[in-house]
Amino acid sequence: MNPRLRLTLLGVFSAWLLVPIWRIALALPPFGGPTAGYGPAVNAIGPPLRHISNMVSAVNFDFRGIDTLGEEFMLLCAVTGAVVLLRGSRGEDLTEKAGMVPGRPVEWRAESTVLICRIFGPVTFLFGLYLALHATVTPGGGFQGGVVIASGLLLVYLGEGYETWRKLVRSKALDAIEGCGALLFALAGIWPMIGGAAYMQNVLPLGQFKDMLSGGLMVLENAGVGFAVTGGFAMLFLEFMEETRAPEPELEGPGANGAPAAAEDGR
Repeated sequence: MNPRLRLTLLGVFSAWLLVPIWRIALALPPFGGPTAGYGPAVNAIGPPLRHISNMVSAVNFDFRGIDTLGEEFMLLCAVTGAVVLLRGSRGEDLTEKAGMVPGRPVEWRAESTVLICRIFGPVTFLFGLYLALHATVTPGGGFQGGVVIASGLLLVYLGEGYETWRKLVRSKALDAIEGCGALLFALAGIWPMIGGAAYMQNVLPLGQFKDMLSGGLMVLENAGVGFAVTGGFAMLFLEFMEETRAPEPELEGPGANGAPAAAEDGR
C-alpha cells in the first residue's frame, strides 16, 4: 500500500469517527455542572458493602474488577513487548560492569549525591510499601506503591553505581515477581468460581472498617497488582539501563584511545 492511499484511508475513517465523537461531546454535562450519580452511589454502598474507606480501590478491585484485570495484563503485555524488542537487538547477555560507550565519559558521583540517595532510597522504598499496603484505607494502592518501589531502585543506581545496582537487580527475579503478581490477580478472581460464585466475588472475611486488611478478596488483588507493577517497571528500568550500558559491538575490547571497554563503576 503506497503512502498516498494510506493517508486517504486515514482521512476517510477519521472523518467517519468525527460524527460519533461529536454526538458524545454534545451528550456530556456542561462544564462545571453536576456530574452523574455514579460517584455518590459508590460512596454510599462501598463502606458497608466492603468495609473499606478508599472508594477508588473499591472501584478498581470490586465494582469494575474485570476492567482492572484487563489493564493489568495490558501492562504485562507492554513490558513483555519492550523486553522482547530491546533484548532482540541487544541479546540476552547481561553483565555487572558498566560499559564504556564512545562519546559518553564516566561522570563520577559527588559525595552529596551518594548521601542523598542513601537517605532517600530506603525512605522511598518504605513509602512505596506504605502506599501498596494501605490501598483499602487511604489513597494509594498496588499500582502507585509498585511504581514508587521500582523508582527507589533508581536511587540505588544513582547512589551506589552500576555494579552494585546490578548485583541487587536481577532480571529473572523481576520476571518472576511480575508474572506471579499478574497470576495472583487472575487466580483471585477464579478462586470464587470454584465454589460456584461469580468471578471476583468476595469469599473472604471483610474485616473491620478502616483496617489495613479490610476488603476481603481485594487484599489479594491489590497484592497481585503491587507485585506485577513493581516487577514490570523495575524490568523496564533494567532493560533501558542495559541499552545505555552496552558498548558498540565493533568497539568491544580496548577503545581507540586505549581505554578499557568496561568501567568499574560510576555510570
